[in-house]
Amino acid sequence: MSVTDELLRNNEKYAAGFDQADLPTPPRRKVAIVACMDARVVPTEILGLGAGDAHVIRNAGGVITDDEIRSLAISQHELGTEEILLIHHTDCGLLKITDDEFKDKLEQATGRRPEWHSGAFRDLETSVRDSISQVVESPFIPHTDSVRGFVYEVETGRLREVV
Repeated sequence: MSVTDELLRNNEKYAAGFDQADLPTPPRRKVAIVACMDARVVPTEILGLGAGDAHVIRNAGGVITDDEIRSLAISQHELGTEEILLIHHTDCGLLKITDDEFKDKLEQATGRRPEWHSGAFRDLETSVRDSISQVVESPFIPHTDSVRGFVYEVETGRLREVV
């Protein structure tokens, strides 16, 4: 049995007891979170959130790209969020590569060099600050008074704010 088959069985159990069909589309807490896709980083658990509480946007590194700006703009303009939390984390894979190294690797594997960047970075706090700046400076994000960035420590489970 594949992992996907196992997960589909889990979904059958979940659907059998499903009781959240009446959750409203806008997030109850009016917050959007951008976090790394790392499996050790589970924003809803880290922050004590439940279904319907927040928008959670995830990608490699939790870095801000045009896709995240797009999602945050929809989140604020169409669904009423007003606060944004950015969460990067210790021991992130993007600390261990460079954009050029990764592009070289993909080119070797596929014969094509990607036009996009991996978003690799060398310093967590600098990356969080850069992400905050990108959000705050975007003309498409109207609510920038409460954009805050954090480093999640995978070793302790704690969030450390980057100012």
